Amino acid sequence: MDRSMRTLFSGVLVGLALGASSPGDAMRPARAPSALSPGAHQFTVGGVQLWYRVAGRTRGVPLIFLHGGPGQGSQAFQAIGGPELEKTQRLVYLDQRGGGRSARPKDPSNYSIDIMVEDVEHLRRHLGLPKVALLGHSFGANLALEYAARYPHHTAAVVLASAPSLLGSLDLQCQRLQTEDPAAYARAMADQKEGAFPRCNTRRAYSGDAAKTAAIRNLFPDPSTAKRVEELDSANGLGSTGEVAGALFQKGYLSYRFTKTDKVVSPVLVIAGGKDFQAALEPQRDLVKELKMARLLEYPANGHFMFVESPARFARDVTAFLRQIRSR
Repeated sequence: MDRSMRTLFSGVLVGLALGASSPGDAMRPARAPSALSPGAHQFTVGGVQLWYRVAGRTRGVPLIFLHGGPGQGSQAFQAIGGPELEKTQRLVYLDQRGGGRSARPKDPSNYSIDIMVEDVEHLRRHLGLPKVALLGHSFGANLALEYAARYPHHTAAVVLASAPSLLGSLDLQCQRLQTEDPAAYARAMADQKEGAFPRCNTRRAYSGDAAKTAAIRNLFPDPSTAKRVEELDSANGLGSTGEVAGALFQKGYLSYRFTKTDKVVSPVLVIAGGKDFQAALEPQRDLVKELKMARLLEYPANGHFMFVESPARFARDVTAFLRQIRSR
């Protein structure tokens, strides 16, 4: 049933329940659903249509989920990590521009970290909320930090899952190659300038299927988790088609580093996987030290998608953190 039919059907139900006092009342259009009513919604920013879904508790400060990628969509989290959190939280799953069920403009000018941070602010205003809490995964963790730095008075709390420090993590991957696969490390070191950071070019280490296997190994200690995430993200044709990632990489995202730690004044919880070599543990420890009110939780056996590997624990930890914040 499309949106217009749902609106019409809801209007009929309201009329049946309340009764029309006059023919004129019966002809009035149905009220639009609340922007925070449970279910899927759409809104538009600068001509780009964005999709979000509200689920879970019907009261409290909403927790907006910002997925990774860039361009991944919220499908895997909605299927596995989200339902556990919905038991205690009011969740808003946002598909960022270029991902999931949101529009995917072809023009690279539609994509930047600044633009995508403003999308979050447009969502907050669309929802009519003075404050929101943010849960950012991977690339979404960068958006959450940038939003918290730009809009501190609208940020109640921040949860970061697998917060990436791309250059630091790439250098640690080089160290790992040096000890585990010297031949691959030699290929990655070819033509590197002395003193370069990262010290090697990991893209030269492998090619073809070996490169794909290495990428999976950096993210997932168990390859079956990679398959599960891929199946969930690509179902119904919603997998990444590369527009946002291509645009951001062209604009230098690989050298991006969050530098506004002094402007983040809300409490922050960082959750890191001990076997995540894409968002390595050491840079996340450094990030926690730089932030004013932050703590780190390490999941030693998990990789980049700890909410898929340990969804119940993830929900408990996030819930405990948010309850502590709200009780202050």
